Amino acid sequence: MPVNLTAPDPASLAPVAGVELGWAEAGIRKANRKDVLVMRIAPGASVAGVFTKNRFCAAPVQVCRAHLNVGRGVRALVVNTGNANAGTGEAGLADAHRTCVETARLLGCDSTQVLPFSTGVIMEPLPVERLIAGLPQAIGRLAPDHWYQAAESIMTTDTVPKAASRRIDLGGHAVTITGIAKGAGMIRPNMATMLGFIATDAGIDPALLPRLTRLAAEQSFNRITVDGDTSTNDSFVVIATGRSSAQRIESINDPRLARLTEAVAAVARELAQAIVRDGEGATKFIEIAVEGAATEDEATRVAYSIAHSPLVKTAFFASDPNLGRILAAVGNAGIDDLDPGRVQLYLNDVWVAQDGGRHPAYREEDGRRVMQAAEILVRVVLGRGEARATVWTCDLSHEYVSINADYRS
Repeated sequence: MPVNLTAPDPASLAPVAGVELGWAEAGIRKANRKDVLVMRIAPGASVAGVFTKNRFCAAPVQVCRAHLNVGRGVRALVVNTGNANAGTGEAGLADAHRTCVETARLLGCDSTQVLPFSTGVIMEPLPVERLIAGLPQAIGRLAPDHWYQAAESIMTTDTVPKAASRRIDLGGHAVTITGIAKGAGMIRPNMATMLGFIATDAGIDPALLPRLTRLAAEQSFNRITVDGDTSTNDSFVVIATGRSSAQRIESINDPRLARLTEAVAAVARELAQAIVRDGEGATKFIEIAVEGAATEDEATRVAYSIAHSPLVKTAFFASDPNLGRILAAVGNAGIDDLDPGRVQLYLNDVWVAQDGGRHPAYREEDGRRVMQAAEILVRVVLGRGEARATVWTCDLSHEYVSINADYRS
């Protein structure tokens, strides 16, 4: 069961003017489940994306990058689940291109104006004929209020759909931001098997949107990990349709840009944390906050060193306060001049380690009490400066092994 996470209320997901969504049950991997999503985007929208840095990146990622570089304006996204179309060579690229061609034919646009996305099993041929056969059904269902069904249609090992919505005031005008994401395992985005799509009716110059997208990713999807594995298919896309009454943001100096960036990042953080809460086999949601670092990069390295440690993650699963494992992970983060004598460690309200050693007042029963909770804060103070960073992760359970051992069966 996910950790303090339930499916969103469909009524809470606000439509975004200029975006329509439709789905199909195409039988990509399993029958009778939503597995194809089409998002139609109105002309004039700005679209930007950040993608996995895995060198074995999937064919759709390669095609997305190429089509965004063409710069003709994106008119549609098409997503399939059940098959990642990764590790499929030239045939996989041909299938991704064909998906774009067929989608463009049905929507009346150019194939370079379509971005394809896939998620699922790696190194198996994409059943492209099934995908193409499902496109008319998906397009026939296009409507602006189908965000919940869209979130369902991109799930793989997710146990609940992930979607979020916000309305903000932008310079005296109402602006809507709505997004969906999928992911539960093979999660350590490095971008920018997770996918995230956020749309807003705010208008923004196409040259500014990539910066907003990168900043939002850095504050959300690039701060989560379930198992430390970066997928071949990680993609995060932001769509700005410009259909609200707010004047378009044209300059980096426009104060509304920071406001919009933070709002998009807030939706992205909610989606990113939902991925961790729904991590495969997760029973604990863990926030790791590192403070007093010399640089933000240093703080992030320490946080991820803790979050990626199987010894730490399994201790949290067992509620076993074997907390020297956390100090060992801090020391293994690659900070050569770290002074252990200045490091402090806290679990929620419990001061565990003082100046690099066990706090005199710490009792193991206090550590166990904290670790039995479903949500836990690990706070590390390095005593080196003012920089800080936060990473969200989960524990590592028997169920994680079972899910991934049986994934293809």
